[in-house]
Formats: sequence, C-alpha cells, structure tokens
Amino acid sequence: MKKYLKYTLMTIGVLLLAVLAGFYVWTQQTYEPSAKLVELVDEVKADDGWVVYEPEGTSKAGIVLYPGAKVEPEAYAYLAQQWSEAGYIVGIPHVPLNLAFTGVGKAEEMMKRYPSVEKWYVGGHSLGGVAAASFAHDNLDEVDGLFFLGSYPGGGDDFSEKDLPVLSIFAENDGLTSSENIEESKALLPDDAIFYEIDGGNHAQFGMYGPQKGDNKAELPAKEQQDQIVDAFVTWARP
Repeated sequence: MKKYLKYTLMTIGVLLLAVLAGFYVWTQQTYEPSAKLVELVDEVKADDGWVVYEPEGTSKAGIVLYPGAKVEPEAYAYLAQQWSEAGYIVGIPHVPLNLAFTGVGKAEEMMKRYPSVEKWYVGGHSLGGVAAASFAHDNLDEVDGLFFLGSYPGGGDDFSEKDLPVLSIFAENDGLTSSENIEESKALLPDDAIFYEIDGGNHAQFGMYGPQKGDNKAELPAKEQQDQIVDAFVTWARP
C-alpha cells in the first residue's frame, strides 16, 4: 500500500511538472512586432523593463498600456510613438510570463518614475485591459481615466458606481472580444462611459504583430486602425 501511494504521488508530481513546463513554454511563444511596425516606428525605445516614449518638452499627462496575452510590448510602439507626439508620456511594461495579470501593479512603477505627471490614464489590450481595470479599481485615487482596447473589466471590478472616465474601443471584426462581450461589459462600467467602434477592425490590429489565432480578418490596414485608436483616445482624454 505504501509503495502504491509513493508511486501515485511520484506520478502526480511528474505530471504536474510536465503541465507547468508546458505552460511556461506556451507563455514564451509570443507575438512579435510586425515588419509594418518596424517600418512605421522611428525607434523602439526599451528602458529597464519598459517600452517608454516621452514627448518633446514636459508633459502633465501619462499613459500606461498593459499588453495583451503573449504580445510583446514592442508591438504597441506605434501607438506609443503617436501618443507621445500628442504630448503624452507613454509606458508599456514587460510582464512576467508575458501575461499582464502577473504584473497588475506595474503602473505604479511608471507613476513613481514620473512624479511630476499630474494625470494618469491606464488601459490595456485584451487580457491587458483586465489587468488595467484591476489596477484602476484598487487605485482610484491615482488613476484619472481607464481605457480598453478590445477588452473589458473582469467581473470582480465593477465601475458602475465609480466616478471614473472610461473609454472602450472595440472592433467590428474582433474574433476574440465580440460585440456581445462589449455589450455585456456595459453593466460594469459607468453610465457615461464612451464606446467607440472601429468599422472593419480586428483584435490583432490593436497592436501590430500580424495575424492572431481565433481572430477575424480586418478590412482596413493596421495603421488606419491604430490611427483611429490614437485619435479616439486623444479626443476622449482632452474633451
């Protein structure tokens, strides 16, 4: 009986290690920046675990963008570059295991790095939006606005009674975050939340990393979708 129990425990241990190893390998199979992004971005600015873009001169507002699951932060460099040209300090963090929920508190690092910034907007793409919502929900005094890119908050983060500006940008052809998901998320957001739909856009083009499994084909170029994202954000953040 003791031998049987010993072998059973050993088998369970081996299986558990195999599952953990497989999960780790899966998290390392990331979506890299596309050739189009490299063409459009002057320079991908990496800095101590972050992709950071600073505007010319001083800025009173900053953006923290949490990446989607297994998407490398550099894949959002075009968005960051364009926002910085609009006057924002922008930071996109590298997160453990390339999964944003393992680094929910990363926005705090950016805020401490730039203490003179007076307003902070926190958001994310896909799973990154869930992480951003979690941070915002726990740090309402530090966040001036929350935005989602093909994303929505987790069920435990209810903003319906919170006095926080919220922007939800979603795409018509998104195969991973459906219009039904966005509609259902409205119950968790303030009544004055802004919703902006990108006609013909898809999930992967909230970043620039090429096609993504499970997504639908976009009907517009990645740059056009990204430019709409930039403009929608700037219009919302500077009413």
